[in-house]
Amino acid sequence: MDTMKMRLGVIIFLCKVFLCEYAEGYSCTPGFESELLVFKVHRDDLHQGERLGRVIFNTCDGRTGLLFQSADKWFDVDTDGTVTLKRQVTLHEDHKVFSVHAWDSSGEKHTVSVRVERVHHHKDHHMNMSSPQHFQMESPSDDLVLMFPKSSMGLKRLKRGWVIPPFSLLENNKGPFPIKLVQIKSDYSRETPMQYKISGEGADLDPKGTLIIDRLSGFVSVTRPLDRETKASYRLIAHATGLDVPTLVERMEIVLNVMDANDNSPVFTQNPFNGEVPEAAQIGPEFMTVTATDADDPTTYNADVRYKIIKQEPELPNPNMFQIDSFTGGISVNSAGLDKEKWPKYTLTVVAADMEGTGLITTGTAVITVTDSNDNAPQFEQTTHTVSVPENKVGAVVATLKVTDGDEVGSPAWSTKYRIIGGDKGGLFNVTTGPSRLEGIITTVKPLDFEKNKQHNLSVVVENDDPFVGALPTSTATVTVNVEDVNEPPEFNPKEKRITYLEDTPVDTELVTFTATDPDIGKSQKITYEVGNDPAGWLSVTPDTGIIKVKKEMDRESNYVKGGNYFKYYTAIIWAVDNDVESPATGTGTLTITLTDVNDNAPVINEREIKICNRGSSPVLLSITDKDGPDNAGPFSVETQGETSKNWSTSMNETCEQLLI
Repeated sequence: MDTMKMRLGVIIFLCKVFLCEYAEGYSCTPGFESELLVFKVHRDDLHQGERLGRVIFNTCDGRTGLLFQSADKWFDVDTDGTVTLKRQVTLHEDHKVFSVHAWDSSGEKHTVSVRVERVHHHKDHHMNMSSPQHFQMESPSDDLVLMFPKSSMGLKRLKRGWVIPPFSLLENNKGPFPIKLVQIKSDYSRETPMQYKISGEGADLDPKGTLIIDRLSGFVSVTRPLDRETKASYRLIAHATGLDVPTLVERMEIVLNVMDANDNSPVFTQNPFNGEVPEAAQIGPEFMTVTATDADDPTTYNADVRYKIIKQEPELPNPNMFQIDSFTGGISVNSAGLDKEKWPKYTLTVVAADMEGTGLITTGTAVITVTDSNDNAPQFEQTTHTVSVPENKVGAVVATLKVTDGDEVGSPAWSTKYRIIGGDKGGLFNVTTGPSRLEGIITTVKPLDFEKNKQHNLSVVVENDDPFVGALPTSTATVTVNVEDVNEPPEFNPKEKRITYLEDTPVDTELVTFTATDPDIGKSQKITYEVGNDPAGWLSVTPDTGIIKVKKEMDRESNYVKGGNYFKYYTAIIWAVDNDVESPATGTGTLTITLTDVNDNAPVINEREIKICNRGSSPVLLSITDKDGPDNAGPFSVETQGETSKNWSTSMNETCEQLLI
């Protein structure tokens, strides 16, 4: 019975203590965990990017990613409090002290002193730590010391537990395992035996069994190497319960962050990288980018990748034709002299290294294809030409001008086009690109005239379909075109002559003189005249003079005459023939004769025979026609002749063009 009372009294006492501390736990003041932090190293020479340790600042509101500032330019502090070296440092006096600042949510500045100290001998060191009244974590070795803030500076009760700052462990520890990390201990253990357990990630959740705890001593240990790239942090709940007072239960959240080690080399996102650059590209602008990723912590130098070109093939025209931005991997032209025709492709060996270019490396390839730019102007193979072209021909090929071009065959920078820039004021010529794309073909688009211009001097320039890169001298060819005289036919002026005559004009009457001239002023030739086409055979022409006469009486009513009743005309063709020995030429003139009507045709009753009954007969209507024109035809008059007039009577209709009997 006394034992039971004693146990009950202990429980009441512990509960009072617990409730008191629970109430006090809500008081929290932001600040660093200590006024002085000591980071221990084992050598004097410290390398750039090396991590020294971590400062802990309790915000009391759960904020992370604080702004830290180092008062020493040689050191850098990340947003999680990790202290790293910005450049190489030598501890000349075995230690170095500097300050780190942080600002809480109200803007108040807090400062902690940091001492970097070289340790000459490995010994077990235990730093005195202020501890909360109910839970204490003790480090089993000086390799990982977890500093606890005082209850007024960092510990904050959440319901029935404590939240303490996370602690860290470097990944890839080789053991031997298990390795003790921290010890959890309750102040209640002074009054009654306690037992401990942990739950959560790595304990009873995957990866199960990574973290274990000794049930009675409270030592938390790791059983295998940790890999930050697989899992970067573990969140655990530590439980403490009384052995003899099972109702006494408390818990504490523990966060274990796995600190990154530089155990991953950069990896190029592809290999090879392929890019193109015009041979006329300017120095400076980036035309392609190589990229590498690093699986290490991106907030550390372990994943801070830098790029460098270590080899260029071919090394022409110099070995530094390209440069790379060490931060972005952007590649640009570094030197003039790219020439697609000489060096169409470059292969760059690129190295990506972490730790700002001083750590682990990987090698990749960038293949650069040099694309053609119009940096070679086409050139005429022959710059002067003298040709002869017969006059009067349209579409005649005058000359074919061949050129060469040093750019890529088949490209717009290689294909040519041409312009006549002088000597063709009349627009007599045209130049086009031939089938080979490397030739200009000049043709006539209007007939050349020897008598007007015996020679033309053409200036032709050649260019490319693509504009030139920069100022390139163009090539010009001069083509002298000599016009060959051709025996041209005589020319009537006018080519068609119109005259008017009576149709009964007497034979041998001179109607008109119809002559032609010879355009070949350089030749002395005689012209003779012939009747080329005279359908009715009415005309004759004097060979030497071109005088046209009536050879046979003309008839306006002939079937060879065209036109209507009032206007009728007859057409004949007259030839003018020169006496060129090699190829006599014939010119053609047209003579149109308008024939004036003469009353040379009597009216005709069309019905030559009719039948009429002698009894009860009705009048008969007869029709009359006259071949002459309207002026020499109706109206008509009619009368019976001889014995017929005794028995028959006749009359005309109202138009006087039809006969009634």
